[in-house]
Amino acid sequence: MSAKQLTKTARMRPDVNHDKLLDLEAKYCSWGDTVHYAEKLNIFKSSEGCYLYDHQGTEYLDLQMWYSAANFGYKNQRLNTALKNQIDKLPQLACQYLHEEKILLAAKLAQKNERTFEEKGRIHFNVGGSSALEDSLKLVRNYSGRSLVFAFMGGYHGRTLAASAITSSFRYRERFGHFGDRAMFVPYPYCFRCPYDKKRDFCDLYCLKQFERLFETEYHSVVNKKNNKCEFTAFYVEAIQGTGGYIIPPEDYFSGLKEILDRYGILFIDDEIQMGFFRTGKFWAIEHFNVAPDIIVFGKALTNGLNPISGVWAKEKLISPDVFPPGSTHATFSSNPLGTAVGLEVMKLIEESDFSTSISRKGRYFVSQLKKLQKKYPQIGDVDGIGLALRMEICQKDGYTPNKELTDKIVNLGLSGSLSARGKKRGLILDVGGYYKNVFTIAPSFYITEEEIDLGVDLLEEALSKALKKP
Repeated sequence: MSAKQLTKTARMRPDVNHDKLLDLEAKYCSWGDTVHYAEKLNIFKSSEGCYLYDHQGTEYLDLQMWYSAANFGYKNQRLNTALKNQIDKLPQLACQYLHEEKILLAAKLAQKNERTFEEKGRIHFNVGGSSALEDSLKLVRNYSGRSLVFAFMGGYHGRTLAASAITSSFRYRERFGHFGDRAMFVPYPYCFRCPYDKKRDFCDLYCLKQFERLFETEYHSVVNKKNNKCEFTAFYVEAIQGTGGYIIPPEDYFSGLKEILDRYGILFIDDEIQMGFFRTGKFWAIEHFNVAPDIIVFGKALTNGLNPISGVWAKEKLISPDVFPPGSTHATFSSNPLGTAVGLEVMKLIEESDFSTSISRKGRYFVSQLKKLQKKYPQIGDVDGIGLALRMEICQKDGYTPNKELTDKIVNLGLSGSLSARGKKRGLILDVGGYYKNVFTIAPSFYITEEEIDLGVDLLEEALSKALKKP
C-alpha cells in the first residue's frame, strides 16, 4: 500500500477513543488557552494542503491556516524535508554556539530589508511572537532610556505581561495587573467604523490630525514644548490590523504618521507577526505604505508553523554590538537549528516563487466572490482584502450593526463538519476577529486554487443560510 493510501486509510479509520479523549481533556487540560471558545470541540487527526481531517475522516477547508502561520500549506513536502534533514544533521545546539542555518537566515532577512528600506540592520531571533515583541521593547528602552509607547486601539501584540500592556484589550490584563508601562492607545484608521464618525472620501485623514494635536501643547501630557522632547519613545503598529479585523488603513496614513513621529524622535515599530512573509502580497505588509520602520517584529509563517522561530530586525543604530552587547537578552531555544533550517528553506522558496503576482491575483478573485455573496445577503457588511488577508463583517440586516451571535453560529456550523457543499460532507475552519467579534478574518493557504476559493464561498453561504434559519 502506498504512503498516500496509508494516509487516506488513517484518515478514514474511526477513533474508538474519541469520547474518552474528550473526557480526559475536560479533566486534565488547562482551559486557559482558546480551545474552549468553540461550542464543539474537534480532535483533528491529519492535515494536508488547505485541509484538516477529523477522527471520522471529515474534510475541513481551512480558511485561517493557524492564524496565518501555515501560509505554505499543511504538510508542505519541501519544508517538511528540510526539517527532517536537519534532524539527521544537527537537531540540537545550544544557542550560545553558531550554526550555518542561523547565519544564512539572518543574512537573507537583513539583506532583504537593506534592499527594501535602504537601511543596514541586524536580526535577533527568539521563539514566539510575544517573546520577540518583548525583545523589541528591550531594544527601544535600551536605545532611548524611556519606556512609554503609543499603540493602536484594536491592536494585538501578544499575551505575555509586557506584550499585553501594549495590546488594547483590557481583558488580557484584567486578572493579572500591570508589570510594565501601559501604552497610550490611539484610534486606528478603521474607515468602515470610523471612531470619529467621518467618511473616508471627505475626512482628509481626520484621525491622523487628531493624533498630531497631541503635540500642540504640553497639557496633552505627551511633549515638552520648550524643547520638543517627547515622553513617548515608540509607536507600535500593525500595518494591517490582525486580530482587530484585518483592517486596511488609507494608503497615505502611515507615511503621514511616520512624518509626525520623526519630528519628535519617536521610533516606528512594525509588528509583522501575522502579516509578514507575503500574506498581503508583499514580503512585509508595511511595504504597501512606503514607510521604512525602525524595527520589524516577525514570526509565525517564517517556519510555516514547524518548530517556530520569531525575531526582530532593527536598524544598526538600535542593535549594533556597541549598544546591544552580548547577553542583552536570551532564550534557550531562540535560534534552534530545526527552526532556522526551515526558515532558511522558506526564504529560498519565497525567492523562487512569484507570490507578489499569484497572491494578489488570488486575493482579488476571492474578494470578488465574497462581494457576489454580499449582494445576496444584507447581513454581510464590509468586504475587503489585500493580498490573501481578507475580511468579511457579519451584521444585522442593516449591513452595519455588528451581529456576533450570527457570526458565532456560522463558526460553529463550520466546526460541526455537517456542511454538504458539492454533495460531500464537509467542515469549514474560520477565524473571528474585529472590535465586535463579528469579522471573519480569512487567511487561506498561498497555494489555494480558484476551485477551492469557490468551495470556500459555497461553504460560507451554506453556513450563513443555515445560521439565519437556526433559532
